[in-house]
Amino acid sequence: MESNGSASRRRVRKLRCSVMNYDWGRIGIESGVARLFSLNSRVDIEGGKPYAEFWMGTHESGPSFVVEKSENNGVVIGEEEEEITAGGLSLKSWIAKNPSVLGDKVVEKWGANLPFLFKVLSVAKALSIQAHPDKELAGTLHKLRPDVFKDNNHKPEMALALTDFEALCGFISLEELKTVVRNVPEVAEVVGNLYANQVLDVNNQDGEEKAKAVLQLIFTQLMSASKDVIAKALSKLKSRLHTASQVRQLTDKEQLVLQLEKQYPADIGVLAAFLFNYVKLNPGEALYLGANELHAYLRGECIECMATSDNVVRAGLTPKDRDVHILCSMLTYKQGFPEILQGVALNPYTRRYLPPFDEFEVDRCILPQGASAIFPAAPGASIFVVMEGEGTMHTTSYEDLIREGDVLFAPADTDVKVTTSSDLHIYRAGVNSRFF
Repeated sequence: MESNGSASRRRVRKLRCSVMNYDWGRIGIESGVARLFSLNSRVDIEGGKPYAEFWMGTHESGPSFVVEKSENNGVVIGEEEEEITAGGLSLKSWIAKNPSVLGDKVVEKWGANLPFLFKVLSVAKALSIQAHPDKELAGTLHKLRPDVFKDNNHKPEMALALTDFEALCGFISLEELKTVVRNVPEVAEVVGNLYANQVLDVNNQDGEEKAKAVLQLIFTQLMSASKDVIAKALSKLKSRLHTASQVRQLTDKEQLVLQLEKQYPADIGVLAAFLFNYVKLNPGEALYLGANELHAYLRGECIECMATSDNVVRAGLTPKDRDVHILCSMLTYKQGFPEILQGVALNPYTRRYLPPFDEFEVDRCILPQGASAIFPAAPGASIFVVMEGEGTMHTTSYEDLIREGDVLFAPADTDVKVTTSSDLHIYRAGVNSRFF
């Protein structure tokens, strides 16, 4: 029979989580992240401040903390409540003391630490053009520049739209690239006729590797251009598109690059955007990004999940340091529109999003008033976040009211049932079920 102490360690815990105030975040109460953080931490929202990311997990840059007994109104059934004596005990420290809550297979693969980081993002303006290194490159970069690349892990990730959400993701197809070279003279001018003609000369019979090699050449040439060359090209681009707008409707991509230029004047990323897929997600659609895949989030709010890492290589649309050479050499240069995940229905209210990464999966549960849903016991730990509404969370030994702003840690092998007295939107992150 399980001891009281052991059973207590295995019940659901409420968490206090961290916020990031990056300058691309939405301002004050316009930010879903700000509202979530305020409800979660009981800290007032600052009106003129950007609120960009809400972090849930064990990453040291934005840790979560286990809520102490005095803050927790939960009803514990059939056992004594365990005291948490250390004030502000971090989730990472608590897991280190109780690694069994992660599940045996998780500890065997990743050690006594959550392998995923769960986030909510509120994006007001474009994030940098970036990619995340694979494990081998992450290890190398961490050794060479530990001040910039602070861990040796890879960072595959997935964005699940809460609102209409826009991103640049991966490179356009070969035929689309040829159209850009023909119809966007500023790109051809910056890279030079030699490289532009190489793009036009490639055909589908040359094979994928030849197309990738030419794409890498033109992209590297573009990203390596001097500031003066870029400034002149963007001035010409703005003038040309302004004239064009008098006689025709600008394309979505043309409108986008003009918006990006206002956000990041004279930035090479504005021109480079012509080479990337422009992705528009509806709420409930998800986009996943593997290692060495180029992307930039543009606007909207999303749930994000990723491997526990903070490794980013940037090369445009940013005032931060750029690593153009590393980025251009590390990318896969895969072409074509990315896969959009719609989720797989688990029950009438819940959809599961399964990216091709071991570290994580995400469930989206939208419960109408009076409904209930069961999250079956998983072999790994889970984190739940309540985005809207209120209800009750039940396990075999625990019952608690939950409401918007609550974040909860559920140990491995915990059956969770959620009932609701109003519409409830709850999201769960856990280790990918295909891993087990």
